[in-house]
Amino acid sequence: MSVLRPPPPSSKPSVPRLPPLTLSNPSMVAQHTPCTLHLSALPPELACELFYTMMDLSRSWKRNKWWLFDRIVESPHRTSFFVRRTNGVDNNESWQEAAKYWYNGRPTEPPEFFPPAMEKACKYVENIVNDEMRQRERLPLEWTGRHGADRQLWHANVAAANCYEGAQESVGYHSDQLTYLGPYPTIASLSLGNRIFRLREVIPSDEVSRRCARTFNIPLPHNSLTMMHATCQESFKHSIPPQPTLDLYRPLFPHPASPTSLPQPSNCRINITFRFYRPDFHPKSTPRCKCGVPTILRPDMKNHHDGKTDRYWWVCYAGAQNDGKGCDFWRVMDMQAEGRGSAFADPGQVGCKDG
Repeated sequence: MSVLRPPPPSSKPSVPRLPPLTLSNPSMVAQHTPCTLHLSALPPELACELFYTMMDLSRSWKRNKWWLFDRIVESPHRTSFFVRRTNGVDNNESWQEAAKYWYNGRPTEPPEFFPPAMEKACKYVENIVNDEMRQRERLPLEWTGRHGADRQLWHANVAAANCYEGAQESVGYHSDQLTYLGPYPTIASLSLGNRIFRLREVIPSDEVSRRCARTFNIPLPHNSLTMMHATCQESFKHSIPPQPTLDLYRPLFPHPASPTSLPQPSNCRINITFRFYRPDFHPKSTPRCKCGVPTILRPDMKNHHDGKTDRYWWVCYAGAQNDGKGCDFWRVMDMQAEGRGSAFADPGQVGCKDG
């Protein structure tokens, strides 16, 4: 009977699991996450024009493929990459020609330039982002900008565009790659069409016995802009989940190619994530691992603390394409030793310890 007797109750206190929370308005988003939600980010006609432009272009977009756990996986949505003609900092039109971009462990094809509608939208996005960044406390390793008191702190010089067709196309939990963005990036995500955006916090190792991660669902209406502020990539992962049902997007304006036709409802959502590739994290400055492939910059998500003493490291990423095989390269990012700068604090004092 002693064998059949149930074990004594655990002496460890149980940590309550919290149910997912839906953040249905901008004030709730700002209260619970390091994000802000801006509704009606673009003029309605421009938002519709950009939707049509990206839908036409998306017919030639590809699904990313990479090795994961000894097998090739394919992204369940189509994607493409765009760059601006200048880097936004010094009006250098040759900046992307000197760069050799890598994604998922392999070099990419030369990216397309922003189409005219995206260029127009980009100016609205930059104004929204910079107005808000000037009101927020900045973290030590963020980019400072190069101009006077009214300087532009953030430039949208690249954009990743994704097309989710139907309710089942999705992307799993991830944090965005920081290799060219640097520490504490701000990313502006424009939604054209309707979907759910999901965030889940990564709990630091020293807090797992006290609290559980919570999932936040953010309904994204058409023409909304989600700003993922500094610390979001370091402390949260995000996803676009499959949905049982999907609200169709009904454009207000007809397609420019058929101005006399009635607008047709669409089950597609276009997402454009505008990003700032920092000059001090130019692709030529990315360390290479023993495989000869540029490394990837990762935050220490299990030991993040206060936004001032967080660490980042360079690791091999060749295994994403090389039959899942990489090397053991690992190095803590050292802002001072690597000659990176224009940050809010002395890079010799923050985030530069060897490990």
